[in-house]
Amino acid sequence: MKTLTVGLAERSYPIHIGSGLLSRPELLLPHLPHKKTAIVTNTVVAPLYLESLSALLQAQGITVLPILLPDGEQYKNTETLGLIYQALLTHRCERTTPLIALGGGVIGDMTGYAAATYLRGVPFIQIPTTLLAQVDSSVGGKTGINHTLGKNMIGAFYQPQAVLADITTLNTLADQELRAGLAEVIKYGLIRDLDFFQWLEQNMDKLLARDASALQYAITCSCQHKAEVVAADERESGERALLNLGHTFGHAIETGMGYGEWLHGEAVAAGTIMAADLSCRLGWISAQDTARIRSLFERAGLPVLGPALGEEKYLQLMGLDKKVAGGKMRFILLKSIGHAVLSADVPPNLLRQTLAACVHD
Repeated sequence: MKTLTVGLAERSYPIHIGSGLLSRPELLLPHLPHKKTAIVTNTVVAPLYLESLSALLQAQGITVLPILLPDGEQYKNTETLGLIYQALLTHRCERTTPLIALGGGVIGDMTGYAAATYLRGVPFIQIPTTLLAQVDSSVGGKTGINHTLGKNMIGAFYQPQAVLADITTLNTLADQELRAGLAEVIKYGLIRDLDFFQWLEQNMDKLLARDASALQYAITCSCQHKAEVVAADERESGERALLNLGHTFGHAIETGMGYGEWLHGEAVAAGTIMAADLSCRLGWISAQDTARIRSLFERAGLPVLGPALGEEKYLQLMGLDKKVAGGKMRFILLKSIGHAVLSADVPPNLLRQTLAACVHD
């Protein structure tokens, strides 16, 4: 097991990464001092891990309240969030009752937001079971739900007590979900680590084959980057925005298509190709680098073209992005592979050229 720390003074917390962590109650017990917890999961993950985790905790004298939610991005809304509150209130859960998020990014985001708002704040623990959640959404305290007008537009910054990334859970992950997670892994290489990007080029086949040592390295490297960025800029006033490479385009795809039609990682992949294309049109990266980026996403089995929503629809949806400031869209773009920047100075004609070039006919 490898343990990293997200350094946020008295709110610092560990990220444990390794195999078989779900069978190690000693990693959870320090965070369950009052012998009661609620486990929030979904209908896909519950049959795989809920019973064994509950039994493990109950053997340690912990009372477990399971809260089962429907699976899918389309359920990341106020109605489903209400199911968590309903269960917590019905069972009279107190401020000392931690919530455990057992699942992917949707479960982690909603459980975290419920924890941030129930009784104005209860502790929570992240146990991410998808690659995307392990390398990105479980770390850093971004919690929230979607609105019909925009993704993740309602939420709070609220840090977990701990993150347990059990690589063994990836063995039950669908291939499509594994590939979607790789989009966020590639992101870290693109924004701040050329060496890691090159390692991914050399080891992509191992990751797709679920080689445990390759996965552990990729997850650890990704989480190390995320932890460093979050410690430096918890509330996204500067550097943390760079973690959103591809997300301005990607969130537009998810919202425009309807939540759940494209996986988040798939939309981010197509969005990252758009960001690279726009960076190339600005003269910042070469056509060769753009092709190299595209090739890695293609090898990962990810989409490199967005859906044909229409330029005006893309522009409308991108105008609802959280990075909009002073009415101006701001983009995460590449100065080189391994160096991302935040820019609001994008000529509209170049943006339209990118939108025309990077979508399906």
